[in-house]
Amino acid sequence: MSFSLDRSSPLPLWAQLEAELRRRLDAGDFDAGFPTDAQLVNRYEVSRHTVREAIRHLNKTGVLRRERGRGTVVNRGAEFEQPLGGLYSLFRSIEDAGVEQRSEVIEVGQSENPEAAGHLGLSEDAALFYLERIRFAGEAPLAVDRAWMPMAIAEPLLTVDFTHTALYDELERATGIRPNRGWERLTPLLPSFADRDRLGLDRNDAAFFLERLGQYDEQIIEWRTTTIRGDRYRFVADWSQRDGGGLQLRARM
Repeated sequence: MSFSLDRSSPLPLWAQLEAELRRRLDAGDFDAGFPTDAQLVNRYEVSRHTVREAIRHLNKTGVLRRERGRGTVVNRGAEFEQPLGGLYSLFRSIEDAGVEQRSEVIEVGQSENPEAAGHLGLSEDAALFYLERIRFAGEAPLAVDRAWMPMAIAEPLLTVDFTHTALYDELERATGIRPNRGWERLTPLLPSFADRDRLGLDRNDAAFFLERLGQYDEQIIEWRTTTIRGDRYRFVADWSQRDGGGLQLRARM
C-alpha cells in the first residue's frame, strides 16, 4: 500500500483519508474487518482526531457504523442498486436488500400546488393529497420524498401512518388501484439547504433528483419528486439485444 496523504493539498487530511478509506471499502480491502482507530493512526501517520473525523463522515453516510464491543464495522446494507426500466417501490428496494425502511413524516394532508396539479392534468387550485417524508434505510437517511395525488382518489390515505409502509401498498389497500405505468426522470443536483440537512450531506455533496409521473392505465394518479443520496443509491440499466438488431432496455426487477 503506497498511498500517503498529501499535506500540501488544500483538501483537509480527514477528507483525503475518508476518500482513501471509501476507495478501499469499494475494493473489498476491509471485508475481513475494519481497522481500529489506532491502526489507522499508525498506518496513515495522522492524529486520532483526523481519523475520527474521517470515520464520522463515513458513519454519517451509512457506510460504516459503530457497535459497542466491536468498534467500527462495515455496513454491507448501506448501498442499494435499482434497475431502470420498471416501476419500483423504494420501500421494497430497501427491504429486499435486508435493511429496514422507515419514514419520518414531515407533512401529510390536503394542499394546493399548481405545478403538481399541472402534471396531474388538474386545475391549478385543485385539491391534492400531499405526503412529504424522509426515507431511512436502517438508521441513516436515504431520501426526501414528496408525492402528490388527486384528493378525489387519495383522500382515504389522510389517516394512514406512513412510518413503515409503502404509499402504493396503502393506495391499493384503500382504493384497489396502484400505478401500473408511467415515466421517471433522473437528474443530478446539489440539494437545497433544508434537504442537505435532512440527509446529512455536506455543502458540495451531490444527489439524484427523481421526478415520477405514475398512471393507472390511462389515468394520471401521481406526481412525485425525490431527492436521494448519490453515495448510497445506484441506478443500473440492463441492455439486451433486440431480435431485429439494436439494443433495448431490459428491467431487472
